[in-house]
Amino acid sequence: MIVFMGYDKREDIAYQVAKRSLLNHATEEVIVVPLKQDDLRERGLYWRPHDPKSSTEFSFTRFLTPYLANYQGWALFVDCDFLFRGDITKLEGYCDPSKAVYVVQHDYQPKEVTKMDGALQHPYPRKNWSSFMWINCAHPQVKALTPEVVNSESGMYLHRFEWLTDDVIGKLPETFNYLEGWHTKADVPDPICVHMTRGGPWFPEWQHVEYAKEWYKVMQNL
Repeated sequence: MIVFMGYDKREDIAYQVAKRSLLNHATEEVIVVPLKQDDLRERGLYWRPHDPKSSTEFSFTRFLTPYLANYQGWALFVDCDFLFRGDITKLEGYCDPSKAVYVVQHDYQPKEVTKMDGALQHPYPRKNWSSFMWINCAHPQVKALTPEVVNSESGMYLHRFEWLTDDVIGKLPETFNYLEGWHTKADVPDPICVHMTRGGPWFPEWQHVEYAKEWYKVMQNL
């Protein structure tokens, strides 16, 4: 199983903890590949100018996942601000070949106007769907997601999945993308993947978010 994980130089520790927690719980071999924007630029795969609305370095590079997987098999893209509490290989139970991608289909309406290190929240339809994408890289509609498209199309087109028809977007249970500060334990008592989308303990102002103690425990054992 291959996982492409967003990487931002400002959040290296978040990436390290996310990767370690994912591997700690995996019951099969998993390869984690960081999506580093600088490397992708050097390889000539990413040439978009900086977008002031982008809160991370991987806001757009995530959509290169199918290309990087050679448009073969299934691959996961996930943000780095996750804590994994269970076995990510359970995703292999969601591999309907008629689907182009599986996501948790949140109807997320953030309460805060800023997130992480002061970045603005930008509410939009299907927000956070692209933070965790289990992608059928060989699907015909996915193959249309070329580097040229990733580098030229709008954020709206990419993040709202306008590159797909709605019928090929599969639905994952919320346990795979539990939004800290939005979901509660009443919604999902024991989530597999906790998404600290507002900000996590690696930022001074987010030291006491839900599941912070578990995050610190992983960090201390890196």
